[in-house]
Amino acid sequence: MENQETDSSLLTQMRDGDVAAFQRLYQRHQGPIYRYALMRCGQAALAADVVQDVFTGLLSKSYRYEAGLGSLQNFLFGVARNLLLKQDQAERRHQPLPGHSEEDGEEVLMSETTEPADAIFQQQMTEHVRQAVSVLRPHYRDVIILYELQELSYAEIAVICDIDIGTVRSRLSRARAAILQYSERLGWRPDTAGKTGTQR
Repeated sequence: MENQETDSSLLTQMRDGDVAAFQRLYQRHQGPIYRYALMRCGQAALAADVVQDVFTGLLSKSYRYEAGLGSLQNFLFGVARNLLLKQDQAERRHQPLPGHSEEDGEEVLMSETTEPADAIFQQQMTEHVRQAVSVLRPHYRDVIILYELQELSYAEIAVICDIDIGTVRSRLSRARAAILQYSERLGWRPDTAGKTGTQR
């Protein structure tokens, strides 16, 4: 049955010229890639263009996926991220992460702020939280979106972003702290009762 077809099977069919197999891959993965791109760039039209470029490249074999590279969806996240990084370089419009060093190797402890940050993302996403994400530098934005919204593991994010797990943890800590600070400045204090931090 269709819902039992693996990505690998559909890719093989697609590479053999089966348009329907490509359409099923698109339907399966378009949503997560679009949501990532939209949160990453904040522009619906650009996010849609990124999705189109990702899947056009997959169909034309411009982006060569092999099973050894991990899951297809994570590969597509990586392609989308690279396209958005090129856009960042062209626009040069991002802002610094407030109040933190650029040194990724510096450990940042989050014991006092982990629970409120969890609450921010466990509640319905609000416009000011989207704005808080948008002012982060791109490499911080990547990890917070992939972890909190796409619910990927540290290991998966490390592969997608081509960084080590320690750097994922560090960037995630700083991004969460900055978003919490931004939210508190706006006077939004989420209900943190019963919220606890988790690790994937």
